Amino acid sequence: MIYKEHAFLSTKRYCRSARHLVLPFTILYYIVLIRRSFMEKIKLYVLTGFLGAGKTSLLLHILEEFSDKKLAVIQNEFGKTGIDGSILEKKELTIKEINRGSIFCSCLQLSFVEALAEMSKEDMEYLFVESSGLADPSNIRDILKSVEVLAGDAYDFQGVICLIDGVHFPKQVKDTETVDRQLKHCDVAIVNKMDLISEEQYTEVLSLIREVNPHCLILHCENGRADLSFIRKGFEKGSWVDSEESLNTVDNKPKTISLVCAENVSKENFHQFLQEVLPDCYRIKGFFLLDNCWMQVDVVEELVDYKPCPKKKISELVFLSKVGPKVIRSIDEAWKNYMDSPMKLKN
Repeated sequence: MIYKEHAFLSTKRYCRSARHLVLPFTILYYIVLIRRSFMEKIKLYVLTGFLGAGKTSLLLHILEEFSDKKLAVIQNEFGKTGIDGSILEKKELTIKEINRGSIFCSCLQLSFVEALAEMSKEDMEYLFVESSGLADPSNIRDILKSVEVLAGDAYDFQGVICLIDGVHFPKQVKDTETVDRQLKHCDVAIVNKMDLISEEQYTEVLSLIREVNPHCLILHCENGRADLSFIRKGFEKGSWVDSEESLNTVDNKPKTISLVCAENVSKENFHQFLQEVLPDCYRIKGFFLLDNCWMQVDVVEELVDYKPCPKKKISELVFLSKVGPKVIRSIDEAWKNYMDSPMKLKN
């Protein structure tokens, strides 16, 4: 009986102390909710554009122009290794990488939604999402509805910015449905690489853009350095098109292969190697030690670009295949034809 009374008194004391604990936490919870309701929403932009259009160059330009703002980035690549993410490492900002697929595909949608929900807790004003070059953003507005369930009304979705490769766009938009979708669902289209096309070619590009999207704002630039006043001033959002199921699926996910090499190699031989492999690839990019100089390597269609870059731990290239796993044989044979140094291929 004494034990029961003691247990009863202990329980009463616990309940009283629990009430004292619960009340402050309840008040704190409502304070957080009220504070969130008065906080400015995070402005959210999605950057799209086919492989090699110059999205990362545009993103770097945005980060420079808005350096006085609190910024964050979600970066998406099809390969296991995020090459573009390493380019942004020197920037002092929050970066989240989501690799090995498209963020608009069912295989990564949940990761994308969770990343957006998690980043909504960060102290930031702008969030830029750089999607993969093969990503189809047709379902972005449906995805953002799922984000609202987890994060509430944290984001002010500003729209989709589509970067267009002025050189290759006429062929791409006719041959690749993803390019058509990227343009159809964008609010702003920016024609890049103006320094590489004529006035007549630009006129053709404009005509093709309007065939797919008669309403979006159209700008043009060189090297991704666009006039960004539209971000500060705002622009008309795409109420002209409904959400669609994305073309990105697990079944059509392209094969990616990484090549690593620990030795310095001849740039001339390396270039010949790339020329032999590139017909089987949508895109090749990475960092390589060539003639004792570290280079950022960027291959789009028939164009091969080399830029000096900071020293890396090891040379690495990522290949996005047009021919599925067959690209492994193409890479291996081409390497043996032109290179003496050992290399390894990784999935």
